[in-house]
Amino acid sequence: MSSALDHKNATTTAPAAGARGAVAAVLRMRELPVLIALALLVLVTYLINPLFLTAQGVKDLLLNATIIMILAVGQTLLIITRNIDLSVGSMLGLVAFGTGSIFSAVPGVPIIAVFAIGMAFGALLGAFNGALVTLAKVPALVITLGTLYVYRGLNNAWAGGKQFFAGDRPEEFGALSVNTFLGFPVITLLAIVVVIAVAVYMSGTRPGRDLYAIGSDPDAATAFGIKVSKRVFLAFLANGALAGLAGVLYASRFNSVGATTGTGMELTVVAAAVVGGVAIFGGSGSVTGAALGAVLLTTITSSLTALRVDKFWQQAIVGVLILTAIIIDRVASLRTAKKLRISEARNV
Repeated sequence: MSSALDHKNATTTAPAAGARGAVAAVLRMRELPVLIALALLVLVTYLINPLFLTAQGVKDLLLNATIIMILAVGQTLLIITRNIDLSVGSMLGLVAFGTGSIFSAVPGVPIIAVFAIGMAFGALLGAFNGALVTLAKVPALVITLGTLYVYRGLNNAWAGGKQFFAGDRPEEFGALSVNTFLGFPVITLLAIVVVIAVAVYMSGTRPGRDLYAIGSDPDAATAFGIKVSKRVFLAFLANGALAGLAGVLYASRFNSVGATTGTGMELTVVAAAVVGGVAIFGGSGSVTGAALGAVLLTTITSSLTALRVDKFWQQAIVGVLILTAIIIDRVASLRTAKKLRISEARNV
């Protein structure tokens, strides 16, 4: 009889324990504060201005976030390894203008070929950054600050005062930003596929997990046999390829591309990753969080515009968000380190 009661208690407490564990796991998610902030922002804006969530309004929100989402995913690969790329805006600008140039020079070129060329061009630019960082052993912040101006200068020399407009591209290429599937713009669905693919790579493969190890402790990663320079180089290359993809999509999304395309975008991209829970000191975070951070930042801009708030305050709020995210991450890291020291002292 006692055995039967014990078995019954065990079967009833197991699901409860599982449910508590699931709730605790959700509460520990680094992305949870971003999701809550995004939901509250949308709700408050909708209550003040119901036009904010019309079908066209939602479509615009998704389109505005798409390019930054893809760039933030690539940036996350680097920040996790304690690196950064400040040249992504310039890379996007080069590829976007290159996309317009291809359509102008070869009117019948297949769109899939343009995507391949754009990503290969971006990968080449990213590989150049990665080679300088890994071979010269110079901090990525310094290298990519330099290539930001180099790539921007190349784009200025190439484009000059010339621009390519929507009429210079095939209609089906521009339709990627107009057509929807299940209510989502096609290019946004493409961005979501990129986020899912990279998230699976980061959490489900050895090379992806190596990037976290490198960011947590580069010396320990080397001691464990991880090829740090190779992994970092490939992260820069992947970031460049994603910047190339973003550049092609930018040419589809906007009415014109020219010498100034992508200027200043790098700061928004880094902000999206940091706000999305990617630790600026490396070793933790996720591409999903970075993508949500991109959605949050672009939604803030759209929300404040809908509420007719001055643009200065839009920038100030984004700055406050970045500072808050960094401070919270730093405090959490210090608390975790303190708990580990206490635990080690007790075990001794």
